[in-house]
Amino acid sequence: MTGQDRAVRLPPPIFLCGLALALCLSLLASLDIGATGVGLRAAWAGSGDGMAWTVLSRIRAPRVAMAALTGAALGVAGTIMQGLFRNPLADPSLIGVSPGSALATALVIVAGGAAGLPGGLGLWSVPFAGMAGGFATTALLYVFATRNGVTSIGTILLAGVAFGAFSGALTGILIFRANDQALRDLTFWTMGSLAGTSWRNVMLVTPFLAFGLLATLGLVRPLNALLLGEEDARLMGYPVERTKRLAMLAVAAMVGATVSIVGAIGFVGVVVPHLVRLATGPDHRLVLPASALLGATLLTLSDSLARVIAAPAEVPVGIVTAVLGAPAFVWLLTRTHDPDMPS
Repeated sequence: MTGQDRAVRLPPPIFLCGLALALCLSLLASLDIGATGVGLRAAWAGSGDGMAWTVLSRIRAPRVAMAALTGAALGVAGTIMQGLFRNPLADPSLIGVSPGSALATALVIVAGGAAGLPGGLGLWSVPFAGMAGGFATTALLYVFATRNGVTSIGTILLAGVAFGAFSGALTGILIFRANDQALRDLTFWTMGSLAGTSWRNVMLVTPFLAFGLLATLGLVRPLNALLLGEEDARLMGYPVERTKRLAMLAVAAMVGATVSIVGAIGFVGVVVPHLVRLATGPDHRLVLPASALLGATLLTLSDSLARVIAAPAEVPVGIVTAVLGAPAFVWLLTRTHDPDMPS
């Protein structure tokens, strides 16, 4: 019996409604909080000759929307990876999405800086490079781990760790070769930040997130079956190999799109599924939507905190999630550790 099984579980309708309410409140709070002091009340009253409405609609609202979408994507992607690997420590970086995106982004930023082009090679060069890098490395790991039509989860895990180290080394070489501006841009990107997010960024990632979230609808029952092991899932009639392909594609779409815009944000994809399972148990019919809601809420609140703790300066949200997530993750490990947990 695992730590999750021993946890006190809430009724699913109450739990999901509570998370939805928390997300709505966090969205309103994030819209209302900012270094400028402009809030929802000022916008509603129409003060400042429309300045308050401009700040909320063009600066703060797209940022809040991106925070919610990114948090939902990371929460769902972490749940899928942990269910696929049957490992509570799994996260999207294990299939190469995050390190691949980082390497491709570093290449574009450094190449653009070396060529003397402001802002890299173009407005959309960094997000498209990040998405392409994430998809390419995921596909490479999948091909490497597949033999005779069977994909080895263990091989993906080990190869993903190796590729993460290798891509980190290549990224380090690029950082060493970068000029001052490129180095600053790359450092800021690797910390994760939602600053400067526009509605165009939101529209760019939305189709990829929609595809990934829709793909998870076909993963719910197979992931539940995989909790028993691959062989048992096959005996129950589930297409295990197709489930692996769909899961990796969904994670690559969601994480690759968001990471390419906001950078690397850690701990959300690992901690959120743990918190959900403590309250609900391991059933993916509930864990997946709950992880989306909780991930969106936590990242929205983290970004609100990042905007005000050092105002008028701004702390990258990746730092906030690391500061909050690391101790929470250690606490979860001590609470849920069980030597009989499948891995």
